[in-house]
Amino acid sequence: MRIAFLGTPDFALPSLQMLVSEGYEVAAAFCQPDRPKGRSGKPAPPPVKTLAQKYNIPVFQPEKIKSPEGQAMLRSVAPDLMITAAFGQILSAENLAVPPLGCINVHGSLLPKYRGAAPVQWCVINGERTTGVTTMLTDVGLDTGDMLLQKSIEILPDETAGELFERIAILGAEVLKDTLQALSSGTLQRTKQNEAQATRCSMLKKEDGHVDFSKPAQKVHDLIRGTDPWPGAYAHLNGTTLKLWKSRLAEGEGAPGEILCADPKRGLVVAAGGGAIEITELQAPGAKRMKAADYLRGKQLPVGGRFA
Repeated sequence: MRIAFLGTPDFALPSLQMLVSEGYEVAAAFCQPDRPKGRSGKPAPPPVKTLAQKYNIPVFQPEKIKSPEGQAMLRSVAPDLMITAAFGQILSAENLAVPPLGCINVHGSLLPKYRGAAPVQWCVINGERTTGVTTMLTDVGLDTGDMLLQKSIEILPDETAGELFERIAILGAEVLKDTLQALSSGTLQRTKQNEAQATRCSMLKKEDGHVDFSKPAQKVHDLIRGTDPWPGAYAHLNGTTLKLWKSRLAEGEGAPGEILCADPKRGLVVAAGGGAIEITELQAPGAKRMKAADYLRGKQLPVGGRFA
């Protein structure tokens, strides 16, 4: 069985590694083109490209796989099956018609909830306590295809999206492995999604990281951990924008955004619409991420001042 693997970021790496380790014939890997990265702005290969080249797997990087050039690349591979994991492009009906066995997608949520982009981040931001991975048969809709297998995972109370992302990626490889074994044995079942339970999530934007301290403390905490590592939560204080990277629930009451405590030993505590949070890690403009205690040793913040 010839497999064309379509994926781009770190999320896809455990799935590709599993295919190689289990001896599947990965005929080619498709990923997004190299993009500028870091301060140098030099194009850097996406993680899937780097891993594929390690195993001498041919790599294709179409700007648009739906284009005639992209379709020609896919047809030249002649895959029996396509597998996608955070590829980053929408497949056309023409793309999906190429492999006789169709296309299996590894999606980072318990479908039909959280269809679309950034499901891991939005689960954390929305305060979900469980999430998981679904393998599904891709159709022309946005994560609307029939489900194959699912496994759930608990979201830890202070877990960031980045930390959860790593665990979801590993779980995705496990679910994909089980899915392919069931496909080979002829026992794989497909289940239609319940449209009444479907929810969608959008791609995160930088402005989604703005902290609204009028919301309850739990909501503020969930936003901070859900936007780590990107786009990062932020708030304004006296004309300065501070990135807020780590937090935890704390005791205290005050006006939303009011600094209740700003002491290296007792912490940086800020009031929310209900309750308070302690900022434990932050970042000032032009500086590195640091513990709030270290920041407060060199910078005094006014108790009674207001984050906005």
